[in-house]
Formats: sequence, C-alpha cells, structure tokens
Amino acid sequence: MLCAIGGSFFVSQLTAAVEWHVIKINGRDFLSVDNIAKFYGFPNPTINGKNVDLNNGKNEMQFHLDSREILLNGVRNWLSFPVFVHDGKIVVSRIDLAKTLEPQLRPNMIPKLDRVRTVVLDPGHGGFDKGAISGYGYEKDYALDLARLLRPLLQAKGFRVVMTRESDVFVPLELRARIANATSDSIFVSLHFNATDRDPLATGFEIYSLTPRGAPSTYEDGLTLASVNIQNGTEADAASVELSSCIYHSLLGHIGEFDRGIKRARFAVLRLTKIPAVLVESGFLTERGESRLIANPGWRQKLADAICTGIDNFRALADSKKPPLVVADYRRQKPGGAAPEKESLVNPAAPPTLSLDMLHSERPSENPAPFQTPTPSPIGSAPVEP
Repeated sequence: MLCAIGGSFFVSQLTAAVEWHVIKINGRDFLSVDNIAKFYGFPNPTINGKNVDLNNGKNEMQFHLDSREILLNGVRNWLSFPVFVHDGKIVVSRIDLAKTLEPQLRPNMIPKLDRVRTVVLDPGHGGFDKGAISGYGYEKDYALDLARLLRPLLQAKGFRVVMTRESDVFVPLELRARIANATSDSIFVSLHFNATDRDPLATGFEIYSLTPRGAPSTYEDGLTLASVNIQNGTEADAASVELSSCIYHSLLGHIGEFDRGIKRARFAVLRLTKIPAVLVESGFLTERGESRLIANPGWRQKLADAICTGIDNFRALADSKKPPLVVADYRRQKPGGAAPEKESLVNPAAPPTLSLDMLHSERPSENPAPFQTPTPSPIGSAPVEP
C-alpha cells in the first residue's frame, strides 16, 4: 500500500511539473507526442518507420503516422483524427488525448466515476426487427440469449440486473435509453452481433461508446457538418470509454477473435443514454466461420463470461480505484498462457467497415434483413451448413 501511494505521489508530482504546449493547426488543438510522453512519464518515443512506440512499464502505446488507429495496452483504439507530423513534431488531437487516451492511461482520475450497483442489459433488436441474419439464426435471438446467459453471472457477483427486453418483442430505441436513465448507480451495455454487405470475410470484435462532441465517428472519413452540429456528449463520456476498455480487454483476453477496436458512434442508444454506456459487437453473422461460432451455445457462454468479467473490473475501478486488467494480464492467466507476439500497426487494419447493424441500431426498418438467407434453425440447435 505504501509503495502504491508513493508511486501515485511520484506520478502526480511528475505530471504537475509538465506544462501542456497546445499547437494550433487549422483552428484545431493538438499536442506533440513528446509532450504527451513527458506528462505521462514515458521515456522518449521510439520511431520505427511509421510506428511511434511509447512504453513506461505500466502503459504502452503505439501510434501510426497518418492513421487514426493506435494500439493502447495491446488493444486497437480508433482516434477521431489522424496522428501526423507538423513542423517536425508528431502531433495528436487534443480531443483524442482528453477523450480516449487520458481515461485509459489514468482511469483512477476519471471524474464523477460513480459506484456501480445495477447493470442495464440491452439485447439488440427484437420482434419485427430481426437484426443481422445468418444461415443459422437471427441476431435478435442471439442477443437475447447472450443477455439471459449474462444476467445470472452478474447477479452471482452481487449486481442488480435490468433487461430492456425479456422476450422477442420490439422495444423502441428511445425507450431503451429511458429505462437506462431511470436506474441509479448503473451502467448500460447493449448487446449485438455484427454484419456487413461490403466484406464477407470480415470478422472480429468491436465495441462502441459515444462519439465526442465536435469529432467524427469511427466510420466517418472526416468531420461532417452534421457531426459538428450534433450537441452530444455527457458527463459520463470518460467513464463510457473506460467501460468499453474494461469489457473489450476481457473479450480479447479470453477469446481469440480479431481485434477491430474500441470505436465511437452516435447510435441512438448511446446518444440518448446519460449513464456510462457501450454497445458490444460480438462477431459477424455474415462470415461463415464466425456465424457458426455465434450459433454455438457454448461459445455464447464464453462471451457472457468475458463480458461479466469486464463489467466486474469496471465496478472495482469505480468502487475502489483498482486498476483494471488489460489483455496481456488475461492472457497470462490462461493455462500455459504466454502472450502472443506483440501486434503492430505497421500494416494497420483496413478502414472500419460500415456495418448493416450500425444502420439498424440507429433507425430499425420494417424489414431490416439486407439479403436473402436460408431459413434459420432455432437458436441453440446445432448449426447446419448453409
């Protein structure tokens, strides 16, 4: 305990001695990577081609020049604006520093991080809104089953659980947000499975929290007039991105799916919710192999276990400032669990895929299925080759 207190005091003394030097570029604020490194106690950055690495033994980051992707403690994060070189300095947007890096580098410093006693689980879609479809089933059914698996796990850890839907019914997005906002000491976790009509081979996990005010969402190429005019952002912004981080590190640490990243969006359930809120995309129903996994009840149980662990880590942070585990910690806990070779952004992933599920999450249509598929088998039954 004395060491921890002494370490915290040392870090606070170090950061207090570092001044921010804001760089104005085309009317927007940026900070240099060197300035960021000094503030957070990183040694001088190491530059390898277009990769810029920082590691202080506690946190590690890898920026990629001219890209919005970074690795933060081994997990992909999507920034609002690219990192680039200006007048010989590598610069990062002030919005990204404040809204994405700071909450994850110093989660114990998040303001107004209230205790967590209730989890509002939001199984996506329902009723006439089937969500994404595979040859094995509907997203609405998988999401509801995942919530039903997750609920007793959370209750066993002492959480109160509220469900936005208990059965195959359609619940308007605004009502889902109202249910969340009516709870106290709570967080909101919306459960989905992904789909895309652009890349049938797309796989992996991703997670969303609300896009910061004045910034583009991850799937937008740049700042649009619409995103400038949207007056969003809540006091829970920092807590939401850290909740994303806690859940996402657990998912990747326990289940070896492709890392699509911690992302931002203005989905209605995020935009209208005033408590810490995230939307989880647990794999693609449009990819043959992953759709088979999603159809497997045992695999969905693993998803529930991992999400529960991430939520519990967030509660420990909120209640006692306990640092959350990161993906490397989870991998070390596995039997024979040497961490895999460190990921690099030398060849960053393709730009984010605009998934069909994104469109459904914003404004469900009467017939959201974008393509014809075989009649799905009942959820929980053994998958049959389509």
